[in-house]
Amino acid sequence: MISTPFTELFGVDHPIVCGGMTGVGTAELISAVAEAGALGFLTALTQPTPEALTREIARCRERTDRPFGVNLTVLPTLKPVPYAEYRAAIVESGIRVVETAGGNPAEHVADFKAAGVKVIHKAVAVRHALKAQGLGVDAVSIDGFECAGHPGEEDIPGLVLIPAAARRLDIPVIASGGIATGSGLAAALALGASAVNMGTRFVASAEAPVHQNVKDQIVANDERATQLVFREFGNTGRVARNAISEEIVARSQRPGAAFKDIAELASGARGRTRVLEQGHMDDGLWWAGQAQGLIESVATCREIVSGIVADAEKTIGRLADLRG
Repeated sequence: MISTPFTELFGVDHPIVCGGMTGVGTAELISAVAEAGALGFLTALTQPTPEALTREIARCRERTDRPFGVNLTVLPTLKPVPYAEYRAAIVESGIRVVETAGGNPAEHVADFKAAGVKVIHKAVAVRHALKAQGLGVDAVSIDGFECAGHPGEEDIPGLVLIPAAARRLDIPVIASGGIATGSGLAAALALGASAVNMGTRFVASAEAPVHQNVKDQIVANDERATQLVFREFGNTGRVARNAISEEIVARSQRPGAAFKDIAELASGARGRTRVLEQGHMDDGLWWAGQAQGLIESVATCREIVSGIVADAEKTIGRLADLRG
C-alpha cells in the first residue's frame, strides 16, 4: 500500500482519484471507485436539479460506505445554474470532500470550508493553483496538457507542470493528465505529487455508465487519437478524434468563424446522447485524453486500481534496486 499526505488527509487506501466527468460521474462508477479504495467524485451538474443530486448522493451511499465526493464545475452557461442550491444539497447531504473546477471557486470554497468540507480545486496553471491555495483549498489537482477536457491555453505538459506546482505549493498536489498505469503513478510521485487523477482510464471500466462502443474505442485508440477543439475561441478542449471533432476544427479555422458555427456539433447534450448513451462514435463530441494510448483493456474499477498500485510498487522497488 502506498501512503501519502493525500491518502492520510482524505482517508482513502490509495493515492488515486477519479475526478468529476459530466455524464459519467454517477453512482454506478463512483461507488465502484470508492469500493476499490480510491477517491471518486459524483458530477453535480450531471444531475438536472439539486434535488436530483441529493438523490444521486443517497444512491451512491446505498452502494458503498467508503469515502466519495462531489464535483462542482463552474463554467459559463446559456442557462443560469443555481450553484447556491447545488452547494446546499452537497452540504446538507453530509458530503465531506468536494472537487471544484472551471472558474474562480472563491465563493464556493468559502461556503464549503465554513461547513467543514474539504476542497480540491482543479487548475491548469501554477498561478491558478497558488491562488486556490490562498483561498484555503486543501489540495490542488493540476491538469497537464495531455488531459481530456480543458487543458488551458499554455500547453504545459505534466512532466513540467507537476513538479513546477509541487515546488511552489504547501498542500498536496494531484497529478492529472496522461496517467493510466502504475509507472505513471510512480512517476507522478517522483515528481512531487501525492496522488494521481484519472478520467479516461475510468471511462474504460466495466462500471462506467457509457456504451460499450465507447470503452472499446478507447482501447482501440492510440495516443494520437485526440484533437484540440475551441482553440480559436479561447476555450481549448481535448476530445477524442472523430468525424465531428474534425468538422469542428475545419469550421473553426474559416475566416470570421464564430462559436455559433459549431454550436450544434459541439453540443454536450448531443455527445452524451448519441455517443455515450447510444454508442454512435462519429455522431457527437466526447472527451478523452492522450492516455488512451496506454489503455489496453476494459476492466473493473477494483482491477484498475489494484493493478496500478501493484505496478507502481514494483516500479518504485525496481528503481530503488538500481541504487545498488
